[in-house]
Amino acid sequence: MAKVTVRYWAAAKAAARVAEEPHEADTLAAALAAARERHPGELSRVLSRCSFLVDGDPVGTRGHETVRLTDGCTVEVLPPFAGG
Repeated sequence: MAKVTVRYWAAAKAAARVAEEPHEADTLAAALAAARERHPGELSRVLSRCSFLVDGDPVGTRGHETVRLTDGCTVEVLPPFAGG
């Protein structure tokens, strides 16, 4: 399993009640499942609306189970932002 850092921003940070945390996961889907398990409730709802970056690269519409994570990578959790 890869040791990764998940960083939460804005509403995701508020729902998780932490700015970042470590997880062990080989895919983005597994990392998000671990985050949902660790923070049941509001975070699941927020995650369903978020976009994600893995080491600065947008995940876009790729299936989260196909996004491989490597040791030391960072997953950024970005809720929709208002304004322009």
